[in-house]
Amino acid sequence: MMRATDGATKDEELRDRAIKRLKKKRDFHAHLLVYTLVNTFLVVIWAVTGAHFFWPVFPMVGWGIGVVMNAWDVHRPEEPDEDQIRREMELMRRTSG
Repeated sequence: MMRATDGATKDEELRDRAIKRLKKKRDFHAHLLVYTLVNTFLVVIWAVTGAHFFWPVFPMVGWGIGVVMNAWDVHRPEEPDEDQIRREMELMRRTSG
């Protein structure tokens, strides 16, 4: 039998997870905004100084990898599904001998 406190605890846990997820999304959007503004500024510097070799590509690609990893962290499923858990358990059984 489930007590009222069990439901409240699950709601609190779900609320905490929702807050954490919302913070991650907010932080990602801030990261994306800063990435866009800084790289736009670098392209403007490149254009004003003669527009020869497109050197802003280096920070764009390097930092872009970080932005992609941040997006993956924000948008990937937080909890593994039962299929993933079962496969991991099977792998652990086989490798532990």
